[in-house]
Amino acid sequence: MRNYFLLVGLAVSLPQLSLSQTPPQPPQVPSPKPDVTEFNTILMEATFEIQSAPVPGQPSSLGTAFIIGRPFIKQPNWSRYVLVTAAHVLDGMAGNAAILNLRKQTQQGVWQKLPVPLQIRNNGQPLWLKHPNADVAVMYVSLPDGVSIPLMSTAMLADDEMLKKFQVHPGDTLVCLGYPFGIESSQSGFPVLRSEKIASFPLTPTAEIKTFLFDFAVFEGNSGGPVYMVDRDREYERAVHMGETIGFVAGLVSAETTGNEQLYGKYSAEIRRIPLNLATVVHASFIKEAINMLPSPGDLPQTPK
Repeated sequence: MRNYFLLVGLAVSLPQLSLSQTPPQPPQVPSPKPDVTEFNTILMEATFEIQSAPVPGQPSSLGTAFIIGRPFIKQPNWSRYVLVTAAHVLDGMAGNAAILNLRKQTQQGVWQKLPVPLQIRNNGQPLWLKHPNADVAVMYVSLPDGVSIPLMSTAMLADDEMLKKFQVHPGDTLVCLGYPFGIESSQSGFPVLRSEKIASFPLTPTAEIKTFLFDFAVFEGNSGGPVYMVDRDREYERAVHMGETIGFVAGLVSAETTGNEQLYGKYSAEIRRIPLNLATVVHASFIKEAINMLPSPGDLPQTPK
C-alpha cells in the first residue's frame, strides 16, 4: 500500500511507494504518458464507484468518489492521496468499511476492475472529515500495489478567483462523471461521462452561494461525482485565448433537485415530489476548504526525505 506520491506538473504516471518503518527514498519519476495529459482522461482515471460493504439487515448504497493530490507544504512535488465524495454517501453506508472499486492496467494495457475494502469508520467513529457547512467528505487513502493514477493537484479546484478569471457563467457547459444506478461505461469499471449547462445565477461569492444548479438528471450513484469544465479557445479577460485549453473542477454532485406538486381529491390531498432534471452541485471551494482541514501531509507518517 502507498499513501503518497511524487507530483510533477498537472498529472504524471505515479511512482509506486510501499509503506515501511523507514521512509523510502523517492524513486525516479517516469515521464508523463501522452494519454494522461488530457483533462477528461485524467478525471476518468481518477474517479471510482464507492459502495457499501455487506452488513446483515442493512440496505446497500453506492456513490461516486474521486482522488486528488494534496501537495506537501515544504515539498510541493510530493503529495498525498485524498479521496473526495459527498458526505451523505459515506453517512449512508453502514458498518466500518466500504468497497472502493479501483482499477489496474495489465502489461498488455488491459484495464481490470479491482474492488478493495476501504475503512471508513473505527469502532463506529467516522474516519473521514466532513465540511461543517457543505455536503463534502474527504479522507486520506492509500492505494494497493498495481494501481497507478494520473492525478491533479488541489490547485485545480476552482475558487472564486478562478471562476471570475475565466468568466464562468450560466449557460457554460460542464462535464460530470458518475455511476447512475451503478452503471459503468465499460466492464473495467470506468464512470459514465455526461455534460450539460450551468442553470443558476449568481455563482459567487461561493461562501454565500454554496451550491449551484446544473441542468443534469441525477440518479442514485451520481452523488459525489466531480463536475468540471474543459474548454478550448475560451474568451476571458477581454480576449479569445486561441489554442488554449482550460480545465478545472467546479464542484461535486450533492443532490437531485425536485419540486412539490399538490394534488387534491374530493376526500384527500397529497404532495408528490417531481424530478426537475436538475443537480445541486457543491462549489469546489468547499472541497478545497475541507482538504485544508485535514492534518498537514507532512505531519503524517512516511513523509519522504
